[in-house]
Amino acid sequence: MYILKVKGKAKIPDYIQIRDDNFVLVAYFRADRPLKNIEKFGLEGKETELETLIRELPFGKTQKIEI
Repeated sequence: MYILKVKGKAKIPDYIQIRDDNFVLVAYFRADRPLKNIEKFGLEGKETELETLIRELPFGKTQKIEI
C-alpha cells in the first residue's frame, strides 16, 4: 500500500490518500482527523503507527507502507 499527503488550499483542508499496490484509491480522509473512521478502511489496530506516519509525512511524496 502507498500513502500520500495532499496539501489543501484556502478553505480546503489537507488530505491523506491511501492506495493499494495497483495505485487504486483505498482510503481518503482529512489529515487533521485521520482516525475518525479508520475501521471502515480496514486499518484498525494501526492507529498509533498511522498517526505518527501522517504527522511526519511530507506533502506530495508517495511513500510505501506495510500494513
